Amino acid sequence: MYVVVIGAGKVGFNLTRELVGQGHEVTLIESNRHRYLGVEQLLEHRVLYGDGSELWVLERAGIERADLVIAVTGDDEDNILICQVARDKYGVGRIIARANNPNNRQHFDLLGIKPVVSATDAILRLLEHEVPQRSLVRLLDLEAEEIEIVEMRVGENSPVAGRTIAEIEIPDHTLLISIIRSGHGFVPNADSKLQVDDDVLAVLDPEREEELRRVFGA
Repeated sequence: MYVVVIGAGKVGFNLTRELVGQGHEVTLIESNRHRYLGVEQLLEHRVLYGDGSELWVLERAGIERADLVIAVTGDDEDNILICQVARDKYGVGRIIARANNPNNRQHFDLLGIKPVVSATDAILRLLEHEVPQRSLVRLLDLEAEEIEIVEMRVGENSPVAGRTIAEIEIPDHTLLISIIRSGHGFVPNADSKLQVDDDVLAVLDPEREEELRRVFGA
């Protein structure tokens, strides 16, 4: 697979190194000359100096034949522009963008730039996961596939506490895939009974999330 990575910060550099280690062909683009000189030798001349938001730089990197373009610069506007150009002008089938400011995610979504990776969002989700009084935590969003995986805690007053899976009116397009009890997980069956403090993992259509919250009293 041929991959063009734009932005040779820590994310772009380490990503390129890992992809090369996996046997992929990669070109990394960096606009800061000092940074370019710093990583060019380390990556054995796989780095191109230039502004990745300029067409001639992208073309010089061979974007026409790229299987994947990853924009991880420190500027969200550049990341949006690069992914738009890669997808709409050069027909690149797969793009990935970094959102440095989570408040900008709406702009990525509005322009159909998917998937978007946000370190801030990832850390916030980790914090949610570690907070004991959480009600529902989104563990994974697969926006293109319109599916998500969530985790819910069965509270003392939850209407599902003490009931079996078969007794619960689970929303359509929702599947309870695991119960984590006292640190150990298992796949439930119809006879599995939920207990207080169980963590339940579910895969579902995002539109069913509120319905599932009501069922669990979350």
